[in-house]
Amino acid sequence: MPDAEARTPLVQRCAAVDVSIVDRFADALWMENGLSENTLAAYRRDLYRLSMWLKRRSLTLTEAASADLLQFLAAQYGDGRALRSSARLLSSMRRFYRFLVREGRRGDDPTADILSPKMDRPLPYSLSEADVEALLEVPDVRHPVGLRDRAMLELLYASGLRVSELVGLVHEQVNLRQGVVRVVGKGGKERLVPLGDEAVNWLQRYLGEAREALLKANLCEQVFVSRKAVGISRQAFWYRLRQYAVRAGIRGPLSPHTLRHAFATHLVNHGADLRVVQMLLGHSDLSTTQIYTHVARERLKQLHQTHHPRG
Repeated sequence: MPDAEARTPLVQRCAAVDVSIVDRFADALWMENGLSENTLAAYRRDLYRLSMWLKRRSLTLTEAASADLLQFLAAQYGDGRALRSSARLLSSMRRFYRFLVREGRRGDDPTADILSPKMDRPLPYSLSEADVEALLEVPDVRHPVGLRDRAMLELLYASGLRVSELVGLVHEQVNLRQGVVRVVGKGGKERLVPLGDEAVNWLQRYLGEAREALLKANLCEQVFVSRKAVGISRQAFWYRLRQYAVRAGIRGPLSPHTLRHAFATHLVNHGADLRVVQMLLGHSDLSTTQIYTHVARERLKQLHQTHHPRG
């Protein structure tokens, strides 16, 4: 069961009764849906912000009416919160109040009549194949950390893993002989993802030449380890990726998820079946994967405009 969020100033400014019910809500989500710690933390932050806003009006989460929630959403949007962020906030509130109704703490759902904001789904930023090649060449593989980073980048691009899945890999999930990794994704769903020869080669080099040098005779179950002889964190890998992007001359926004987008986009560009891409990414719904067909079309438009004499 996930630990309750540390009592940060944000939490301390909430009503105590709200902190308690939010903790129970998060525990229920974890037990029923197996949501990740990051997802649960996002739910908590959304509800703590709502609790703080209600507290200034002498209300608690269980007492809020539909009009109160609408005012809160309007205030958040007025403070500069993006439309998409407001939509996510409403989603957190919906799930929370349905939980309260189910638990008998409320007889009504105050979010039932609140409409979600309409918005176009933005196309994910993706790297070109040349950008990816430039990025992969940056780490200095003469040193253990650089060899580790090259293996991580190769594996990320070859498999489309989420960064949490990448840093959480343990030896039992990796089969280099068959060239696959067994991944447990969102909701505890398991999938097998092929790696390709290049990623297998770099992973073998890292395991044979660099991992023991980083561990310094210590033990760690995670495949990718830091100089501190523990598993590398998401934040540390993100930071190093940003450094490599600058050195590769990549100017657009870059995160580990960008390489996941590149993996899917390049597969679709080269004719991969959308349902295969869905399976590799671990999407539960094909509609989530279909956005990559739009990315591919946008790329074709750009190529046409750039290279066609009447583009």
